Amino acid sequence: MRIVVLGGGTVGTSISEMLCQSRHSVTVVDDNAGSVRDLNETLDVRAVLGSASQSSVLFQAGVAGADLCLAMTGNDEVNLVAGSMAKAMGARRTIARVYAPVFRDLSTFDYQRHFNIDRLLSLEHLTAMEFARGIRHPGSVAVENLARGELGVQEIDVSKKSSALDQPLKSLGLPKAVRVGSIQREGQFWIAGAEDRLQAGDRITLIGRHAEVDQVCSMFRHGKMPKQEIVIAGGGESGFHLARALEGLRYKVVLMEADRDRCEHLAARLKSTTVVHSDATRRINLEEERVGRADVFVACMGDDEASIMAGVEARELGTQTIMAIVRRPDYANVVAKLGIDLAVSPREVVAKQVLGYLNEGPLISRMHLGAGNISVIEIEVLSDTLATEHVLAKLELPSQCLIAAVLRGEFAMVPGADDRLQAGDTVVVLVADEVIDDVIKLFGGGH
Repeated sequence: MRIVVLGGGTVGTSISEMLCQSRHSVTVVDDNAGSVRDLNETLDVRAVLGSASQSSVLFQAGVAGADLCLAMTGNDEVNLVAGSMAKAMGARRTIARVYAPVFRDLSTFDYQRHFNIDRLLSLEHLTAMEFARGIRHPGSVAVENLARGELGVQEIDVSKKSSALDQPLKSLGLPKAVRVGSIQREGQFWIAGAEDRLQAGDRITLIGRHAEVDQVCSMFRHGKMPKQEIVIAGGGESGFHLARALEGLRYKVVLMEADRDRCEHLAARLKSTTVVHSDATRRINLEEERVGRADVFVACMGDDEASIMAGVEARELGTQTIMAIVRRPDYANVVAKLGIDLAVSPREVVAKQVLGYLNEGPLISRMHLGAGNISVIEIEVLSDTLATEHVLAKLELPSQCLIAAVLRGEFAMVPGADDRLQAGDTVVVLVADEVIDDVIKLFGGGH
């Protein structure tokens, strides 16, 4: 694929290196002459000097014929403008990195739709979601975000104490916004049907809104889970997103932040999180907040050394599970030895997301489930296709295919048999790999 990366900083360079390893044709744009020189010398890329928000530079970089344009500079406004310009110039798909939460807040304004950008990515939000996965689903295999983050995919092992055993799936009373997508049992892997019955040891895939998926997880494990105490050190955007993701009945969340003004800002935006004005780098403060009694301590500070040391202190005080943001790749082999159970690299998280978008045609993303031959895919419904002509009940879908959800505008829903798809919808589908081409043709390939 022909890919243009706008921004040659640490994030842009990391993504470019990954894309080169996958043998894609990569062009990088950066406004720093030194960075451009280094990129040309160290990576198999074409580096262009100039501003990502100037049309002449974008034309020189070849965005008009690009399969994918990634706006990854450190400036939100530049990324939005550059991503929008790249799309208008002919880039097939565009993704922009943003930091400020307002750009992803659909309750105020849909920047993604307004600028005609296919996806907005926040390193801080993705990092927080990686921590949330480790906290909310410690026994799970994978958690992925779909439909602009509105939906989650969760693989979970069914416990022998589960209340859902030996009942047809249609009788479980699952929330409307959740579906059991697939079942894996004794080497067999298939898309779930209404009459299927679960057995202990089955591995199932849940798809639905995050809150509802969390709600039903206990049904497949061992009843109601005990309330957990979570301490988050650092009230930056990653810490904020994590606290907001965990707010609910299952968690008691404490967020420690050293800046008083930031504390007041966080307290106004978080409903049930206890925001404490305290410096988590000082052991005495950790002792005062009784961090040793917490189930999980997450260090989300802006400095790797501070996060790691706070994690080490929390471990010594008795915290069961320690997590930390670690940005420097050379620290990867050190953190485990220091008792850090989960270290998350924002660059690796965003690179993983980008890999999911390296697809052709109407296929937006594809995630292969852990075993077997089933994938979860996102497809854009194009105009004048078979999928828009009938209600779902009358669509001739392959047998190993399940429409799990539909994203229409800013709303994600689990569709019913009488619903009809519209051009522009994003459809989340569980499908056997051998019939993916047939499904893509149905939604985006005409008659």
